Amino acid sequence: MSWSRALVFSALIAVSCSAEDLSFPPGFKFGAATAAYQIEGAWNVSDKGENIWDRFVHEDPTRIRNQENGDVACDSYNQVERDIEIAAELGLDYYRFSLSWSRILPTGFPNKISEDGTSYYNKLIDGLLAKGIQPFITLYHWDLPQSLQDLGGWTNPLIADWFSDYARVVFTLFGDRVKMWLTLNEPIVICDLSYNSARLAPGVYSPHVGSYICNKNVLLAHAKAWRIYDEEFKPKYHGKVSLANQLIWFEGKTEADAELAELTIQNMAGRYSHPIYSKEGGWPPGIEKILEENSLKRGFPRSMFPSFTQEEKEFIRGTYDFYAMNHYTSRYIRPAKEGETFRIWPLGDAEDLNAKIEVHPDWPTTASMWFFVNPEGIRKQLVWLKENYGDLEFMITENGLATFDGLDDTNRVEYYREYLKQVLVAIKEYGVNVTHYTAWTLIDNFEWVDGYHSKFGLYEIDFSDPKRTRTPRLSAHWYKKVIKAHSLDVTATKDEL
Repeated sequence: MSWSRALVFSALIAVSCSAEDLSFPPGFKFGAATAAYQIEGAWNVSDKGENIWDRFVHEDPTRIRNQENGDVACDSYNQVERDIEIAAELGLDYYRFSLSWSRILPTGFPNKISEDGTSYYNKLIDGLLAKGIQPFITLYHWDLPQSLQDLGGWTNPLIADWFSDYARVVFTLFGDRVKMWLTLNEPIVICDLSYNSARLAPGVYSPHVGSYICNKNVLLAHAKAWRIYDEEFKPKYHGKVSLANQLIWFEGKTEADAELAELTIQNMAGRYSHPIYSKEGGWPPGIEKILEENSLKRGFPRSMFPSFTQEEKEFIRGTYDFYAMNHYTSRYIRPAKEGETFRIWPLGDAEDLNAKIEVHPDWPTTASMWFFVNPEGIRKQLVWLKENYGDLEFMITENGLATFDGLDDTNRVEYYREYLKQVLVAIKEYGVNVTHYTAWTLIDNFEWVDGYHSKFGLYEIDFSDPKRTRTPRLSAHWYKKVIKAHSLDVTATKDEL
């Protein structure tokens, strides 16, 4: 389906739903998000330490489209006041951003805390609060200090302690003003996508081994950080902490594939959720069994998927104050045919389940090759989470559309509108307690291996301008109206550009 056909279809839906209540519940919050390496630039100013993305892009520039990098990016390190202004112009309830571990702790360890790095984040936090905008901080968004990677990074079990030391420093520095926290962003990308492909930093290829070790270690690191906050800081500051999972919605290609689809969801959502949010803790039983069998088939003497001790299960279980979900797209799944080869999980195929992943031909494409539009997926995913983990508080911590250049981003407006309608259906018809919605992203930024090719920003950035001029797109005008009206019953026109 082309975008023009999709827009006509959306218009028909809008007409048929004109009598719907498109308002959001009282207390529902709207925000926007960014990440440190993607926007800050200033990669080597002051005493900032090198991180794995600095090393990854400099060591081999061809790893990134057009040999681009995040050395300057949006220059948010020097344009912090403008970013605060943008958040205020939109009327955001909160702004989600991440901290650069190596900017705060140049060695990766708490033996040295950077005054300049601390000052930068204090300026951002205090500036937001002065505008009535809550800072929502992610401790880690993929940019590990290179010093720690040299010691094994996320495959070294000591990293759980290193991360918790970092978390304690951050909670001490900023916890008096910051009430919303995420420990880790998208651990499935940190582990599965990174180690299964080596296409992301740190560039280490270790499928079926490194990815699984990482899986366990990120959960232990999250749990340690959560317990530090819960025991040492929550009694004083009364904040909330969780981690953000990237979830693709999976459906069977045919009705006969429903069980396979459930296993695929457990392999993506379950491995990074079940140990924390389920009543029993530990790995999803079906997935743990399959991965053990696969290890033996691959010639390993034992399962390469690490088990939890009972003590570890209890330590990780319950380490949340809400469930944070990043969601963009959906897939169909079917059993693989004999002789079919597999692409890289999680954006390719589910080799561990002997399954192939496909897209529906009617789902509109986007500027990112992995990204197809299916609004119903976000509602189905939210309902699945409630059914599996109970009546939790759910926050959507990323959702947005990849486009190309231009201020007239009607397609992004339609994407947001249709996905938010499905969020309202989840709330009003299925009783899912969704309390926050976060647009990805506030401004165009460095989109990892895609460089500056695809754009997610509510605000366009002129990357040819040394000042990185920020200009609102049509979607920014529309989102501002949604926030003010607390409803989707708003319109934005091109004459506002």
